[in-house]
Amino acid sequence: MEILKRLSLDVKPIINAAGVVSTYGGASMPQEVVEAMSEATQVTLRIDELQGAASKFIVKITGAEAGYVTCGCAASLMLGTAACLTGYDVDRINRLPDTSDMPNDILIANSQRCGYDHPMRAAGAKIIYVGVPSGALAPGQIYAPLIEDYEVAITDRTVAIAYFDHEGGIPPLEEVVSVGKKYKLPIILDAANSVPPVENLRKFISMGVDLVAVSGGKGIRGPQQSGLLFGKRDLIAAAALNCFVPDFSGGYASYDKWNPPLSLVAKEKLRGVPHHPVGRGCKVSKEAIIGLLTALQILTNEDGYAKEVKRLRLLLEPISQRLQGVRGVYIEITDKVPGGLPVIVLSINRLELGKSMDQISQRLKEGDPPIYVFAPRRFGDKCIVSALGLNENDATIVADRLYAAITSK
Repeated sequence: MEILKRLSLDVKPIINAAGVVSTYGGASMPQEVVEAMSEATQVTLRIDELQGAASKFIVKITGAEAGYVTCGCAASLMLGTAACLTGYDVDRINRLPDTSDMPNDILIANSQRCGYDHPMRAAGAKIIYVGVPSGALAPGQIYAPLIEDYEVAITDRTVAIAYFDHEGGIPPLEEVVSVGKKYKLPIILDAANSVPPVENLRKFISMGVDLVAVSGGKGIRGPQQSGLLFGKRDLIAAAALNCFVPDFSGGYASYDKWNPPLSLVAKEKLRGVPHHPVGRGCKVSKEAIIGLLTALQILTNEDGYAKEVKRLRLLLEPISQRLQGVRGVYIEITDKVPGGLPVIVLSINRLELGKSMDQISQRLKEGDPPIYVFAPRRFGDKCIVSALGLNENDATIVADRLYAAITSK
């Protein structure tokens, strides 16, 4: 890669057959997105006005009241949390992440406890994990909280309920939404890898979710440093206020002279102008905003999703064919995975092959170029091969190297 040589960067390019894993660069962007971002470099825009226009674009494709482009799904979660903590209260916006003497509890099911609650805590929230089993659980078992566990945990310090979208979630999202409505608490949904399918852009809003956070660099194939936050107008306004900084061209902006985009912020609900909020580090470039909106336009066009499915299947087919007939190897191309886009599920019989999936994966990583498949230890002797980060040449290399790693002694 010439750019690495010109900058004297001692980094070896890899082939990402693991899919939307951020560590490996996420999904590749369509050429139209790359060109749109390049075009955006040639124009100067006010970011708040661009975000206001972007909100209108997002509203059309999601059915939400408003939307905001962020620098990733984690940023969406942080800003969404900040919105629930502060609303339009400028004093609270200026204080975050200090939430002393203000309600700051966010409920999350104990069974959904994970590292992705860090962005919420970074905004100043205190996470209250819901659902405690009545007895000790065996290794590998998880206590699935009951809906009443949420109700019991609600206090006057509760500001929101957070939920991580995945198939078969317990309690179902619909029931958690109903609790939120009953107690007038917003629902923050982490749907990082839930788009595609395209219908999910509207599904969660129609279910009554108040804030939906989605990654822009996964199945949408926008810039890796982009994300979406969409939902209730006042919450999106509060999220924006916790992120962008008013005009500083003449020093700190006065309230009278400040004109935030009306499609994002109802100025009359504010008593002043927030300055340098907690989400300052979540700011997003004009190039990333334009790139993500372009990727969304491509995906949501009438045949956009169908074209993407066809593209991925064509890339996966030579990999599948190369491994057909190999003893102890079982291949399935399926879309029954998070994101709904086709992948190869590769299973092996380690007794027949005399090696484990972990050993096969390690051999791929040690080759030139290194190849990464999605093979976490919890998968055992299975892995997922995704084409979201591949081109035609990559797919050929993956096919040959996988065959060699599996069949070599």
